[in-house]
Amino acid sequence: MRQLLVINPNTSASVSALLQTHVQAAAGLHVAVRTVTARFGAPYIADEASYAVASHATLDAWAAALAEPAPAPHAVLIGCFGDPGLLALRESSPVPVTGLAEAAFIEAARHGRFAIVTGGERWGPMLARLAQALGHAPALAGIHTVVPTGAELAADPAAARTLLAQACRDAVRQLGAQAVILGGAGLAGMAASIQPGLAVPLIDSVTAGAHWALRSHAAPPQRARAGFDVPWDRLSAELMALGQHPAGP
Repeated sequence: MRQLLVINPNTSASVSALLQTHVQAAAGLHVAVRTVTARFGAPYIADEASYAVASHATLDAWAAALAEPAPAPHAVLIGCFGDPGLLALRESSPVPVTGLAEAAFIEAARHGRFAIVTGGERWGPMLARLAQALGHAPALAGIHTVVPTGAELAADPAAARTLLAQACRDAVRQLGAQAVILGGAGLAGMAASIQPGLAVPLIDSVTAGAHWALRSHAAPPQRARAGFDVPWDRLSAELMALGQHPAGP
């Protein structure tokens, strides 16, 4: 059975439970999904500082997961729409790695130019930068952020669906998007109820991540083994164990 490791880069156990439920449902019974939670950081990532810490927390959670007596993953999914630590983890992992945002970008771009709808105003420039770094900026029609953060939206699903549905319609009308991404781990499952009122495909970022995992079996190993090419100093024991240690005398 294929093993998929999902890393929640924030410290919210409820977000991890949501990810576990929705990724497993979308991946199917032939994939064993294991979701782990960041051991430090913010309960929800909503600004540059929490994003920077989450990148470290993602690497730490991955190293800790590898150290546990569990089956080794065949692929890794970063369960945050923003993919903190993506490039560093991809560089260090022997198996394919993506995040909710990259997976959603790939799926949405199949339909043409796409827009992003998500919670938290500070995410706008952060997601624009990520799309540029991952080569998806030409297909990005625009980003529509609503004021409540993803955590606030998840706390009131009924009000969130109303607000997000209007934001999705606005994105299509104002930006000319041929697809819309509903981005955020905390928004998992909401796209299904919003899609009937939208004239273009609506991409659930969590479902897109699960679909990527189903395709990742064809990807070749990224490196021979898990680890880093530099020695570490005063990090967690698990990260230290994966660091490069200088040769002895």
